[in-house]
Amino acid sequence: MIVRIVNMHFKETSIGKFQNMFDAYKEQIRNQPGCSFLELYQDKDDSQRFYTYSYWEDEEALDAYRKSELFAKVWPQTKALFDEKPQANSVVKIHSLL
Repeated sequence: MIVRIVNMHFKETSIGKFQNMFDAYKEQIRNQPGCSFLELYQDKDDSQRFYTYSYWEDEEALDAYRKSELFAKVWPQTKALFDEKPQANSVVKIHSLL
């Protein structure tokens, strides 16, 4: 399993627009083949910073999403709202305790 963590910092005036976009697309993103989990977090100290966590079956599933029509539609709209370069990391989950 691949866990994709994306750290994004938005223009203050774009936070509401981003949250509306995320609400509009979250189900479609979560239902992409190979995606089993999607969450959005907002930093407690910096209201302009958000993180997405998504779980992907494997690197191929994540790559397929990045090449999808949905990603081609969502990512340019999201990028236009940033005031800092986003950071994306793919990690492999070692342990999880619930």
